[in-house]
Amino acid sequence: MANINVVNLDGSKVGEFELADEVFAGEINDALLWESVKHYRAALRQGTAATKNRKLVSGAGKKLWKQKGTGRARVGSIRTPLWRGGGTVHGPQPRSYEYAFPQKKLMGALRSAIAAKIAEGKITVVDSFEIPEAKTKLYRAALDKLEAGKTTLLVESSRKLGEKLYLGSRNLQGVELVLSSEVHPYDLLRYEHAVFSKDAIEALQETLRKFVSKRKAAAAQKEVA
Repeated sequence: MANINVVNLDGSKVGEFELADEVFAGEINDALLWESVKHYRAALRQGTAATKNRKLVSGAGKKLWKQKGTGRARVGSIRTPLWRGGGTVHGPQPRSYEYAFPQKKLMGALRSAIAAKIAEGKITVVDSFEIPEAKTKLYRAALDKLEAGKTTLLVESSRKLGEKLYLGSRNLQGVELVLSSEVHPYDLLRYEHAVFSKDAIEALQETLRKFVSKRKAAAAQKEVA
């Protein structure tokens, strides 16, 4: 199994974390990553575009002229779609663009996203995000020491998330804080660097391990061997 260094906020190595081969040693599924990003962005769409149909445009409902005897085409309403200013036929109406996405596919995309970050050397594991004070400048200095890049994703476990981390990181430009139980492949692809706490990467690894099939796990072990 491969190991990744665990450092403190000063950038000094304090230990190692063992990565499970059955989780992170497989191939990166680009198609699955694309599907997960498409699903995420579809849920973000507001879906508020709307056109006025025949019943919503202004205009009286009175018949403009009698049905027969005028020599003109029959017409029942000024709001007909055939006329200028009339209603729109089959125009967009408010809707939700969200759709169901299988959890197993989502977990597979998350595995691929983390594996890609590890392969690129764009992931850092820290023993803890604890600092003496909830100061933005302290976290900025810590990220600079970790060489986290211009945009950074901070991932902490839900049971370890503290007020200091939330208050100290919320005003950092290009930095977002998410929970390990809520992190999405889109988050990892969107940010240049990811910084996980040791508890967060452990929790994620255990969650992803449940969704790895026995066949894929055996294939991963064979590739490593």
